[in-house]
Amino acid sequence: MNAEQLRNAWANGLRPVAAHEDLTGANLYGADLRSADLSCANLTDADLRSAALSHANLTGADLTGANLRWADMRGANLTGAIGYEEATK
Repeated sequence: MNAEQLRNAWANGLRPVAAHEDLTGANLYGADLRSADLSCANLTDADLRSAALSHANLTGADLTGANLRWADMRGANLTGAIGYEEATK
């Protein structure tokens, strides 16, 4: 799924899945990505402000330079995620 498809996944009755996708610089501001599979996704410089990422699978994702300010990360799996500690929170 690309960024636009991810933003509209739940509205279309689909679970957001973008495993191994290149979402560099994607605008996902306020996106509902609850329980999304974003494993190994490249989210470098992505705008994830206010995104709902609760219980999302971010295993091995690259979050270098991502903006996670006000994102709901409760229960998200960040095992092996790159750049999370440096991402804007």
